[in-house]
Amino acid sequence: MSKKATLEIDGNRYEFPIIEGTENELGIDIKTLRDVTGGVTTIDPGYKNTGSCESGITFLDGEKGILRYRGYSIEELAEKADFLEVAYLLIFGELPTAAQLNKFDKDIKEESHVDEDMKKILDGFPKSAHPMGVLSSLTSALIAFNPGSVDVASEEAMYNAIVKIMAKFPVLAAWTMRKRKSLPLDYGDNSLGYVENIHKMMFSRPNKTYEPNRIVNDALDKLLILHADHEQNCSTSTVRIVGSSHAGLFASLSAGISALWGPLHGGANQAVIEMLEAIKADGGDTAKYINKAKDKDDPFRLMGFGHRVYKNFDPRAKIIKKSAEEVLGNLGIEDPVLDIAKGLASVALEDDYFVKRKLYPNVDFYSGIIYRSLGIPTEMFTVMFALGRLPGWIAQWREMRLRKEPIGRPRQIYVGENLRSFVKVEDR
Repeated sequence: MSKKATLEIDGNRYEFPIIEGTENELGIDIKTLRDVTGGVTTIDPGYKNTGSCESGITFLDGEKGILRYRGYSIEELAEKADFLEVAYLLIFGELPTAAQLNKFDKDIKEESHVDEDMKKILDGFPKSAHPMGVLSSLTSALIAFNPGSVDVASEEAMYNAIVKIMAKFPVLAAWTMRKRKSLPLDYGDNSLGYVENIHKMMFSRPNKTYEPNRIVNDALDKLLILHADHEQNCSTSTVRIVGSSHAGLFASLSAGISALWGPLHGGANQAVIEMLEAIKADGGDTAKYINKAKDKDDPFRLMGFGHRVYKNFDPRAKIIKKSAEEVLGNLGIEDPVLDIAKGLASVALEDDYFVKRKLYPNVDFYSGIIYRSLGIPTEMFTVMFALGRLPGWIAQWREMRLRKEPIGRPRQIYVGENLRSFVKVEDR
């Protein structure tokens, strides 16, 4: 017998079906609520209790610290797969065969050129422009060079559009950094792997041979995998709701980049480093700031500790903590800001105040440390996040279009003025 939920309003009872997910998640299906009640809606600021869709891409259990892509644990994927395999898995639903992966890689490399006119658009930005603003604009500008809309009914057209953005997006991301650092633009090297090529495009020098670093590229690979999707977060929901109007893939991704830019979302790892810089500028006394964090009357908050979704621990942080240690050890970096970070992390993992409240370092904390140690400018951290999240956004957009979801149109409860008469300006 199917489960139902009963709602009573003014003595009238209404029944709604309960949907059960494959992981036993329960959701009350209220899509007929307004029709059967004569206009009653729900209100849920931030949509914290509202499911906007059914999805088969990512499963997340914040209470248990579980994150899975298409049924595969994040721990196993980070250990055994590379980023391109995970991207294929998220987008197309299954891990690729060797032949499928080789074709995906080859097709991406074939599309990795960016129209030279895109450089003119990039030249229009001052060096002071935030890289996320530049990246969003350049992604949107791709529409001008690919004006045809994607035929979602055609697997070939969908595949070609996916390959194009997977190929060109890293180029645009690298260009935003090179522009800021006054370096010549680089198209990379198709003999390298996808992640190695990203690193080369960002850091290669015209007068120096690029030498890949296995530990660095492995850490980048893991970071991109860990950021690849995270259920219906702010930017992903943005991509889906923009795409629900049948806006194109590139336009929807551009909107997602803008959503990710916010400090409460993708900007969190940038906020971590800015906090560490502030502690350093104040003398580097970690004990002082630990005490400030414990003081409920003090507005200071430790950035990169705890998580809105994960109520126990962030499974991604456990994975990337090891990579952070390997990168710091391999590069032999001496940086007082990173020393402060290590000091804060060691306290938070042992201090009863943080342990009881489960305020452990999250993935933003460790990713900020890795990016800084690699010489990536702080304002580029969110661009790195976007590089990782790209396949998740694509997968969510593709799923939404293939499921023929209706256009997103949230309701509201009006709390403004009632009907009133217009008063001529001379009488106001």
